[in-house]
Amino acid sequence: MKSRITFIHAHNDSAQLEEVKVSSQSIRIKSLTGAREARLTFSVDELPQDVRQNLPSLRHLAAYVRHSICPENDTQCFKRAAHLQQADYLDIDYGAISRGLALTIFHSQPPEPERWNEEMKPYDSLAKTEVGIIMPEKAADSEDLLFEGFLAVLGEDEELSMSILCPCRLQLIIPFQEPTRFSFPSRHHLAPTISGSTFLITFPSPSGLHPTLSIEFPPSMDPPEPACALHTYLTLPSPLFVDKYQLSSPNLLASNNLRAVRALFGGTNLEAPDWMIKQWGSVVLLELAVPQPAQGRSKTPWHADVPLHLRYLSPTAGGKLQVVVPWPVVFWACPAEQGRKMDANPFDRVNVGYDSLFSQRTIFHHFQPKPATKGAVLVEQLTIPVVELGGTRWVESGTIGVICLGAAWVVWKLTTIFSRDRRADTGRAVKGKKTQ
Repeated sequence: MKSRITFIHAHNDSAQLEEVKVSSQSIRIKSLTGAREARLTFSVDELPQDVRQNLPSLRHLAAYVRHSICPENDTQCFKRAAHLQQADYLDIDYGAISRGLALTIFHSQPPEPERWNEEMKPYDSLAKTEVGIIMPEKAADSEDLLFEGFLAVLGEDEELSMSILCPCRLQLIIPFQEPTRFSFPSRHHLAPTISGSTFLITFPSPSGLHPTLSIEFPPSMDPPEPACALHTYLTLPSPLFVDKYQLSSPNLLASNNLRAVRALFGGTNLEAPDWMIKQWGSVVLLELAVPQPAQGRSKTPWHADVPLHLRYLSPTAGGKLQVVVPWPVVFWACPAEQGRKMDANPFDRVNVGYDSLFSQRTIFHHFQPKPATKGAVLVEQLTIPVVELGGTRWVESGTIGVICLGAAWVVWKLTTIFSRDRRADTGRAVKGKKTQ
């Protein structure tokens, strides 16, 4: 097993490094603030047999790690297992060729109200653990990330060293007081605040059976570069879908500040009810059209509207159904400079959904969600009216009754027509005999 634990803290907190204690047996972190990323790599042979079972949430994963993986009475392992529940994200990657499983666990801040207080020890003589403490710096190139910091290997180093985390450089061991700097290009950045970098999601009321997802932007927006295009990536649960044929209309796209549907995957059957959709839902990548003011810079926020549709839903006991819709991702997609190598970022997250729909040489400038209530969860809840479970028997009996009445009416009409035609035929026969 190999692991890499990286702490990223603010530059003005450099005094906290004095609380880091390194020995031949352990590394002790005390009262450290900032983000933490742990990346663990296992070979298939090192994994427990029951690790392939499905776990519904991070809470269940934390319980599994505590009871099945942590050594008995290992309080530090118990503590790290509990911290899994507060992780911002957990990525699991399996390499079919290398037959290795990699877990990446990221915390943007320490679990409240704590700071990072850990004592890390080697699991065994074969396991290798690198611990890095780095601080962000302002890079000369806006497309690069620049850090300075220190690195130590558990069980090998007795002091923090100036080891460079970038894989393209040499490893140097120098005193703790002399940090190193390293930089690399990054595909993901925050959108420039000067040009507007926040967005708000709403569903105008009443939503009805055809809700509209409205994305509100600041009044004036300028792309980081002229060649950049504004996109949004929506993850829709199975009760909701977009009509790709509706969104092919140029007039509808223009009236909603949309430019085109760039990708659509998942449950896209327009006629299927929700209980027939086997997928979890669908995803759609839309390019947005930024309105150009007639003259000067607008002072009114603008919005892009995405028309959605509801499927036929199963009846519920109360006649209502809650549909949870996560906020979309909004970003500028910009081409990178020619000749720039974009695969040297050791912290890059790949295959997160939308990035695989662009070339490797695309740089993303992300907008920050700004909910109406500070700290709110970035999901919207729609209350959908459905058939009440107790009232379906009236629908069934009523439907059967209407069918029976309709069938009786058809039989009666056919009988009437048949009788009328028979009488007419009989009348013509009698008239013919009289004539003879």
